[in-house]
Parts: sequence; C-alpha cells; structure tokens
Amino acid sequence: MGDLLGVAVLGAGHMGADHIRRLEQVVSGARVVAVADPDVERAKDAVAGLTGVAVHTDPEAALGAPGVEAVLIASPGPAHEEALLAAFARHLPVLCEKPMVPDSTGALRVMEAEARLGRRLAQIGFMRRYDAEYQRLKILLDGGGLGRPLMLHCTHRNVSSPPGFTSAMLVNSSVSHEIDAARWLLGQELTAVTVLRPTPSSGAPAGLLDPQFVLFETDRGALVDVEVFVNCGFGYQVRCEAVCEKGSARIGDEHTMVVTAGGGAREEVAQDYLVRFAAAYDREVQSWVDAARRGEVGGPSAWDGYAASVVAEAGVRALETGGRTTVEPAPRPDLYGAGVSR
Repeated sequence: MGDLLGVAVLGAGHMGADHIRRLEQVVSGARVVAVADPDVERAKDAVAGLTGVAVHTDPEAALGAPGVEAVLIASPGPAHEEALLAAFARHLPVLCEKPMVPDSTGALRVMEAEARLGRRLAQIGFMRRYDAEYQRLKILLDGGGLGRPLMLHCTHRNVSSPPGFTSAMLVNSSVSHEIDAARWLLGQELTAVTVLRPTPSSGAPAGLLDPQFVLFETDRGALVDVEVFVNCGFGYQVRCEAVCEKGSARIGDEHTMVVTAGGGAREEVAQDYLVRFAAAYDREVQSWVDAARRGEVGGPSAWDGYAASVVAEAGVRALETGGRTTVEPAPRPDLYGAGVSR
C-alpha cells in the first residue's frame, strides 16, 4: 500500500457524506479515491472540492477503480450483503456500517463467506465501542471492582423518525446499537427478548408503535432493558447504567454548554447521532485505517454483525407476538474464536 490508504466509499447519503468528510479532513493515513451512489449528483456533491475521486452509480465499478485498497460501506442495509461479498472477492478490508445485513440469513451468508477465506476482512460499524464514555464503562466492568453486573438500563431517544420508519425498525435499526453494546460491555450473549408496548406517543406517526420497552436476557443471568423512543421531539439521548453487586455506573449524562439568561438556564441537547458520537466515529475510522495499513482488521467482527441481526430478528418476533422469544444463533465459526469480539 502507498502512503495513503485508498478508500472507496459506497453510499453518499447522510452517513456516507459524513464519512467522506471524515476521511479527507479528520482521519490521517487515508484518502477517498472512489464513491458510488445511485444518485450521481448526490455523490458529486459529497466529493465537491476533492480531486482524483472517481464517481460511480455502480458499487462494483467503484471497487474496481484505480487506487482502491479498502472499502467503507455506508449504503442502506439491504445493499450491504452484495457489497461485502464483492469486497471479499477482491480481498479488500471493509468497514461496514450497521446493520451488517438486516436479515440473519443474509448475515450468516456473509459470515460464512468470510470464514471460508480463513481471515477477517470486515469490521462492523458499532461505533459505541469507540465512544470514550462507553470505553471507560467497559474498563470499569472488566476490572471487577463493582462485582458481577446484574442489569443494564439503557435509553435511546431520537428527535423524530425518518419517513418510512416502521415499528420493527425501532428494534432492528435503533436498538441494534444497544444489542451490540450490551454484548460487548458484559461479555455475554443475549439469549431471549421480550418487547413491551405502551400506548404510542401522540408525537409518533400514525401506526408507529413508539416508544417501546425491550428486555433482553443473557447467557449468564443478567438483564438488559432498553427504552427506545424515536419521536421524543426534544433531542438525541443515549444513556446506559450498569448495576452491579457492589455499585453502579452511569454514562450518557450530557456535559454540554449551559446558557443562563433571562432568569433561566438552558442546556444544549444533541439533535442527532452524528453530533453525539462524532468523536467515536472519528476514533472508529482512524482505528480501521491504521489497521488496514498494517494489513490487519480489528474491532467488531462479522460474528458480532450476525449476532446483532439474530437478536434483532428475535426482538421483532417478540414485538409482533407480544411474547418472550428465544435467540437461536448458528454455530460460531472457528475464525471468530470464543466470546464477544473485543
């Protein structure tokens, strides 16, 4: 590889455009050499001002562009499987935004394809593992000073849901981050899911079951609950509290600017994930670039991506049936070792 890692970015929407900016302005050791998006004008806008970037509508064409040494997938979830398999065929390291693949059958195909290669190529974009607060909580829990974790209480709130957002997507899109974070923080697999549905908020679009209360059980007897509320109206909030045998620890309390004026005080609240987790995304992509330049792949694995899809599907079944649903994953390939990827 040359001095700068040549990256093809697939998808130039909200997430993809932000990653293009990040690769060019924040991360060291990489440059964008190709972009693919079905909307060619959107792709051109995302790379405006950059030189030497090939713009395509076809992801395969972008992967084959001169200078491509790695791939960042930020396209919609249903397009991920084909893109991942194409990258594997070219033996290119990949950073794939979550979900790795929305359905567990497709995620299993991706995992098995990588396992047949005999080496890891994919890192899955569960960026909370790179957030400073989550990392501090992980270190604290691993240290054992608070004793065995008993429960995780999680909150996931968005200002509003995008058009077309469904009740199932609260679980398989929004809560997928909590699924991975819980597995990683606890070092435990999630084995069963129950979803409770309060009366929907008046701020939710017609027919959307929002908010929801999702309860996970783990293979070592811990409980994880998630309040997911994607039309709260006031801000983007992600919080997590670990309750252990000897104490508790909470992250996600806003430490932002407080404005005092006119006899009152107002605290700023982040309005979306790209603001709240900006530093985490920076660290995630920098870590991926550094590893790729060394010929390595780290971070959340294809097994983690598959596990999240399996748990999310069980959650959607629990939502639809109103009952407790068990999680039944396929056997883990030897490539991914034992336990949750660190």
